[in-house]
Amino acid sequence: MAEDAFTEHRPLLFTIAYEMLGSAGDAEDVLQESYLRWSAVDPDTVEHPRAYLVRVVTRQALNHLRAVKARREEYVGTWLPEPIRTAPDVSEDAVLAESVSMAMMLVLETLNPTERAVFVLHDVFGYSHGEIAASIGKTEVTVRQIAHRARRHVHARRRRFEPDSEATRAIVQRFLLATATGEVQVLMDLLAPDVVQLSDGGGKVVAARRPIIGRDDVARFVLGVTRATAATTRVEQVTYNGMPAARFLTDGELDWLVAFEIHDGRITGLYGIRNPDKLHRAETVRPLDRGGHQPWKP
Repeated sequence: MAEDAFTEHRPLLFTIAYEMLGSAGDAEDVLQESYLRWSAVDPDTVEHPRAYLVRVVTRQALNHLRAVKARREEYVGTWLPEPIRTAPDVSEDAVLAESVSMAMMLVLETLNPTERAVFVLHDVFGYSHGEIAASIGKTEVTVRQIAHRARRHVHARRRRFEPDSEATRAIVQRFLLATATGEVQVLMDLLAPDVVQLSDGGGKVVAARRPIIGRDDVARFVLGVTRATAATTRVEQVTYNGMPAARFLTDGELDWLVAFEIHDGRITGLYGIRNPDKLHRAETVRPLDRGGHQPWKP
């Protein structure tokens, strides 16, 4: 049945759409559109359903990405990807964990839609240039050139990070304790000198509209937020986008989500999402899958 084939490959299709769009909501819309197209096809006439579905989802995601690009340029404050709650096993796949991390998703935002599609399909999912050419309607030679350009761009801007693990969760736990107790020196020791704090409120709730850079300024910011909200907020440690994270709940409602980028034992980035439009889907654990392909290796 057509539904069975779509359900079987849904984790892979969602992962591709999410990495191309940076939004779980947009990815779900793409999957819905793709399913409608798939349900209109006689599955007995399709020799390779997975390849066919990947092609459909890629084309729909490309169309969707081109449509939302303009809206993101008008976004109030800093735009961050819509966070997705991931299972612990995502962190066991280093390529997948890095590809859905906040830092990588922000780098992917700097690519044009075609470059993003080519990079995601080739370097993350391991599809050949020929397979990608068939998916996006370009020649194989053109795809090869786009892949080289996109890879060079991404590698020049990627930030090293350590995926969610017992060690990184312990660092986050120490950070949360230091902010709650006001232990400034412990906090400073946990933050890298060039740490960056990014906040996404979407213009709908209070959030810093510009990046906060440097250990001193970030420490002051997080201590100030903690003092203002500690009495009414409960904190939970979780995993989002393959990264250690913390959920801040007020009266039982998710009010703030922070994902932590950690490298060499120090926090190098904090990604705080407060935009309620992005938080209301953040409770669901998303199964992610790369489909068994081997990624490209330099």
